[in-house]
Amino acid sequence: MIVSPPLNPREDSAWIKTGEWLFAQRCDFVAASSRLDNLPLESLGEVAFAGRSNVGKSSLINALTNQLKLARTSNTPGRTQEINFFNLSNHGLLVDLPGYGYAAASKEKILNWNHLIQAYLRGRTTLRRVYVLVDSRHGLKPTDEEIFDLLDKSAVSYQVVLTKADKLKPAEVALIKEQTLEKLKNHVAAHPEIIVTSSEVKLGIPELRAEISGLFLKEPRR
Repeated sequence: MIVSPPLNPREDSAWIKTGEWLFAQRCDFVAASSRLDNLPLESLGEVAFAGRSNVGKSSLINALTNQLKLARTSNTPGRTQEINFFNLSNHGLLVDLPGYGYAAASKEKILNWNHLIQAYLRGRTTLRRVYVLVDSRHGLKPTDEEIFDLLDKSAVSYQVVLTKADKLKPAEVALIKEQTLEKLKNHVAAHPEIIVTSSEVKLGIPELRAEISGLFLKEPRR
């Protein structure tokens, strides 16, 4: 089921402040699952981070939570081999999915990871939104659009997050954003806005925190 926040949190200062408050709370690793039968029980709402290998999922989670080593980062594509769950002070779970596409592993293991990701996305009733991370230097790849198609068919709300935007000039980022938005017009479950981020310089981090807060909380803190 597609779930949306009650308003556009990024345009509301109260939600920006709420996001800052929420992500200043304790966030702990709670589970790592490599099989469907050992996923955590469905209880709290979840937002998942998906993307090609080495797109910056773990770095983004660390930037959101202000923790340097909450999620494991690596320069080796395919390092995240399990679905990792992080509890954000019992308000919701952040879920780091294995990178799809290239990985330094056998074809059999890559197929197993992809099957695990697809099964999780199709069947998780507590999943509020998937943030599909796209490296702004490279733009969309066929594997990204395959994930879009899967999410469309599963009626799972998803939003594109451009990463590593500090590596490009503003005009280049604007062009990639425009091209990506044009592609998203063909996908029914896609959120119509893109968040541009950089984990290194914290670009877009307050706005993304506000978006997630709008998915986890009924109203902003006053």
